[in-house]
Amino acid sequence: MTSPTLISLPMLQMPAFCPEFRISKDQLTILMPVAVAAALGGYLVSRYMSRRSCKKGRVNACISKDRPKVVDSFDMEDIGNKAVYCRCWKSKKFPYCDGAHSNHNDETGDNVGPLIIKKRDA
Repeated sequence: MTSPTLISLPMLQMPAFCPEFRISKDQLTILMPVAVAAALGGYLVSRYMSRRSCKKGRVNACISKDRPKVVDSFDMEDIGNKAVYCRCWKSKKFPYCDGAHSNHNDETGDNVGPLIIKKRDA
């Protein structure tokens, strides 16, 4: 069995702004994969963090999914003095607000609230 041939390279010299800094081939073979892994890791972490802060997905997870578009309309005369409508799509009484946006806001850091319609005081 033959032993592997060792190639002797002279020390790699850095540019003039750092004259006493030298790196050997052995050090370079260790540093390059570490640098590549660190750069890749940083990139993947930044992608993960940007996805968490800006979720691109469906707003409506479960309300009237059998319809092509969720549209609810009301006559102003039927509203009475005040109506509170959901805008977070989490309400169990949709289209009316049941306060589910509070939990949604706590979980996601969002700031959504209801749509409130009321008659003007005469």
